Amino acid sequence: MTVPLSILDLAQVAEGSTPAQTFASSVSLAQHAERWGYSRIWYAEHHNMGSIASSATSVLIAHVAAHTSTIRLGSGGVMLPNHSPLTIAEQFGTLESLHPGRIDLGLGRAPGSDQTTARALRRDPMAADSFPQDVLELQGYLTGQSRVPGVQATPGQGTNVPLYILGSSLFGARLAAALGLPFAFASHFAPQALEDAAALYRREFRPSAQAQAPHFIAGVNVITADDTDQARHEFHEAMLRRVTLLLGRGQSFTREESEAILSSPGGQQMAGLARHSAVGTPDMVRDYLEQFTTRYGADELIVATQAGSTEAWLRSFELLAGSVLPVAA
Repeated sequence: MTVPLSILDLAQVAEGSTPAQTFASSVSLAQHAERWGYSRIWYAEHHNMGSIASSATSVLIAHVAAHTSTIRLGSGGVMLPNHSPLTIAEQFGTLESLHPGRIDLGLGRAPGSDQTTARALRRDPMAADSFPQDVLELQGYLTGQSRVPGVQATPGQGTNVPLYILGSSLFGARLAAALGLPFAFASHFAPQALEDAAALYRREFRPSAQAQAPHFIAGVNVITADDTDQARHEFHEAMLRRVTLLLGRGQSFTREESEAILSSPGGQQMAGLARHSAVGTPDMVRDYLEQFTTRYGADELIVATQAGSTEAWLRSFELLAGSVLPVAA
């Protein structure tokens, strides 16, 4: 690979498993990824999703950082409208103080939940509208140039934790370009605007104190296995689980029901959201990622693997690393 390769750990709680087991798996992945040569691992803020355990994102980052040495760790992302900028500056300032040079702060504006959960979070329905101003306020705390007179983040002030704008639309691309920040596009689940967002971001990018040149990160689903049939089976199982995650609304489906939903027009539309997926043997996945990188001009790829077991999940990342990363090879 000619670009860095990073991981989005979705902290999935497998059926019959527990959050504690999920966190142990996340630590194991990070320790392996550090040796294999991955650049960073990010964790996403989701709420009220029984299969995703990364809701307290900064706490999970702290736990994994304490069990690793060099790999960068961060949020992909913190949903800033759910929080005050000062609180996030203090949390990530603490992380940076404990683990200097290893912490990233990716920021999104979605709720990371449904509207009922957003209300339970005490989220202001209009909070997303102030996202650009909140990013600037947060940046001011971290750089030691607070925009709020008399208020500083302690810890946080002067830590200069790098910010990344996350998005799945042209809004995020335009904001990242205007602020001169790296931009990560969620093409692993929202592929529609990928090409336009990448072009807009590069065209409108304005250099800043953090970044002199644009840095575009694209998300890709990856399932790598020792043979093609196994990889395709894992991918199909992941699509069935996605049916429950996205369409279940608190209820579970039998396998037959999930298969029927996935085969329906609505299910096929949902499956199309994962069209940027590299599935197969290591050589097949490497070829796909190289073509994807060239087509969309990515400066970095962040990959998500939704294999059904911890063993298959780790194996997927191991095989991928052995195929594309010089450290692993």
